Amino acid sequence: MEAVALNPEFWRGKRILLTGHSGFKGGWLTLWLQSWGAQVSGFALAPATSPSLFDLARVGKGIDSHIGDLCDLSAVQRVMAEVRPEIVLHLAAQPLVREGYRDPIGTYASNVMGTLHVLETIRQVGGVRACVVVTTDKVYANQEWQWPYRENEALGGHDPYSSSKACCELVAQSFAASYFPATRYAEHGLALATARAGNVLGGGDFAADRLVPDVLAAWSRGEPVTLRYPQAVRPWQHALEPLAGYLQLAQGLYEQGTAVAGAWNFGPADTDMCSVGEVVERLAARWPQAPGLQIEPSELHEAGLLRLDSSRARQLLGWRPCWSLDQCLQQTLDWHLAWQRGEDMRAVTQAQLAAYWSRA
Repeated sequence: MEAVALNPEFWRGKRILLTGHSGFKGGWLTLWLQSWGAQVSGFALAPATSPSLFDLARVGKGIDSHIGDLCDLSAVQRVMAEVRPEIVLHLAAQPLVREGYRDPIGTYASNVMGTLHVLETIRQVGGVRACVVVTTDKVYANQEWQWPYRENEALGGHDPYSSSKACCELVAQSFAASYFPATRYAEHGLALATARAGNVLGGGDFAADRLVPDVLAAWSRGEPVTLRYPQAVRPWQHALEPLAGYLQLAQGLYEQGTAVAGAWNFGPADTDMCSVGEVVERLAARWPQAPGLQIEPSELHEAGLLRLDSSRARQLLGWRPCWSLDQCLQQTLDWHLAWQRGEDMRAVTQAQLAAYWSRA
């Protein structure tokens, strides 16, 4: 396969179905695709938080926005038949570890059956050339070892969220092998891949039980932030980093077919691997009179150490991170402070997109 040079002209006029456009990553990706002239249709539940990036940045403006539930197969079928997409970017999910503990049935229904409904509808309707199913770095059977996980490592998942996302990987693998094999590509014309990324940061994330949103919310109230796992090490990166990877991957699938199929990691440089406590310290250095932190250990299991090996994406796709962790934290804080000042958050978000693309 050839490296994929991400090309805005490729996306101009393409019919895209993006599930999860009302969410944090989905909102950023919607605005990015819209800025390149893609014909974006979104399908997702209503925003899960108030405020939300979807509302503040007016993500639904100028796109074909459908609010619905992936667990409703008939709704997915109606939207797919109406949009007739060339490319499907499947981001919609229940994305929180602790919510997975609180509602395992809803988490599996959304993440597993929702993915199954998307793939089965693609099979029924036809016409899709490229499909990217987004999962997570937590799909691996985490052994808490020091070296990073590669795409061929064993899948697992200790908690319901992680397990449900590993199930998504298996569903995607099964559909690719059963209905869209490389040996019949000339017949079906679809190339399918999964994308695994680490802990993403960025402006407009208001979800509970996520580190940076919790920190910014607490400090905005003048309260210390509570940390559950200050020593846990995660692959931190700005949301735009893996989103660029998803776009390169989808473009590669469309142009090169099943040569680009399979699983792909999109993680930060090793120098940006650090603990939860260190991320908070770096934020505190940028926040005037930060109220500090307190430790309240949780009985719920979360991984202590998790690293991704993204050498496949770097070497074969030509993908690479553009912003360091410090730049990522600064961009996130700048967005948050702009929102607190009452600025036009669609314009702020678009400006940060432009700044990232100028570095890409």
